[in-house]
Amino acid sequence: MRVFVTGGAGYIGSHVCKALALGGHVPVAFDNLSVGHRWAVRWGDLIVGDVGDGPLVRRELERQKIDAVMHFAGSAYVGVSYTDPRSYYANNLVNGLTLLGAMLDAGVKALVFSSTCATFGLQKTPSLDEGHPQDPVNPYGDTKLAFERALRWYDPAYGLRSVSLRYFNAAGADPDTEIGEAHDIETHLIPNVLKVAAGGASHVDIFGDDYPTPDGTAVRDYVHVMDLASAHVLALEHLGRGGESLRLNLGTGRGHSVREVVTAAEAITGSRIPVRLSPRRPGDPPILLANGGAARERLGWSPAWSSMDAILRTAWAWHRRGPIE
Repeated sequence: MRVFVTGGAGYIGSHVCKALALGGHVPVAFDNLSVGHRWAVRWGDLIVGDVGDGPLVRRELERQKIDAVMHFAGSAYVGVSYTDPRSYYANNLVNGLTLLGAMLDAGVKALVFSSTCATFGLQKTPSLDEGHPQDPVNPYGDTKLAFERALRWYDPAYGLRSVSLRYFNAAGADPDTEIGEAHDIETHLIPNVLKVAAGGASHVDIFGDDYPTPDGTAVRDYVHVMDLASAHVLALEHLGRGGESLRLNLGTGRGHSVREVVTAAEAITGSRIPVRLSPRRPGDPPILLANGGAARERLGWSPAWSSMDAILRTAWAWHRRGPIE
């Protein structure tokens, strides 16, 4: 299949492009490069453009003879979504709806959507399955949920089938160290921990140590980016077989606290990693754990890289190598 990958120059999008190519598909990355990188597009062509430019998107969908779209382009900083919700609704929802309109105009009716566990809000059960109430506690999660809801109605109305993949904490890097995580503003725990281990920073901040968790720090379900990539390919192939629209969680069901991640990183890097306690950040739930059973059942998805050891080792190898422009 020829696949139009919005945000294909970004962290997750670039790993998915590699997985698509290895799976025999043809990725076409579409990215405005506001946060993505040209060096990350190594499998398929790069088209520089914005998802909000409906006529351009439609022309490229038709010119490239696209069969399906994978949608990663969007804004994803929870903290910024509080201070600038206007831009988040414009980018994640309005531009997303523009993409859907261009797809319908071009006759492309299969979409895999990069969603998030932030659509759920505070966890009310031991693990989050697809039936858990969706009540976001930040504008970022709310914009993602709004787009999910649009997709729900676009299927019966227009025949646009979709798979929304709600992932938990993406982490790790390509085991071949060809691509990896590289954000201009890095808010993710693991790359910041590794930056301290490599001597690039003096400490890592722990935002809150008074959560109702075993060691007081927030617990998250970390999923290796290559496992996320494999799920996207499986979702694409599900739609290619005529499969129905789905909304699925991607996680391991295993949680790691912030302190546990720091300790594990110290063991792998051989470096001491000082921490500094800081106040909680708004919108950070104490615990987020996935129930990924439905993705296993419906897509045959089986995470192969998502142990904390594999996540840290691949991320550390990438951190030491870094991108080659």
